[in-house]
Amino acid sequence: MTQRLHLVFGGELIDPTKNAFKNVDDIHVVGIFPDYATAYDAWKSEAHRTVDNAHMRYFIAHLHRLRDEEKPASPTEELD
Repeated sequence: MTQRLHLVFGGELIDPTKNAFKNVDDIHVVGIFPDYATAYDAWKSEAHRTVDNAHMRYFIAHLHRLRDEEKPASPTEELD
């Protein structure tokens, strides 16, 4: 079975109309989740918790899209 991992992360943005973080050292990594539904629940929880700060944003990254499942990988999964 193919896993569809998702990363939920967020932090304070320089400008709420852009996606650049004010300080990348302060990015909050919520976690890695096995499917979109649980990632969405985690994202929603963090987004609601920080709703009063217009500069705070949380994102869901589709980790499974970073790999080509059809391309053979090395045993250590290093990218070329």
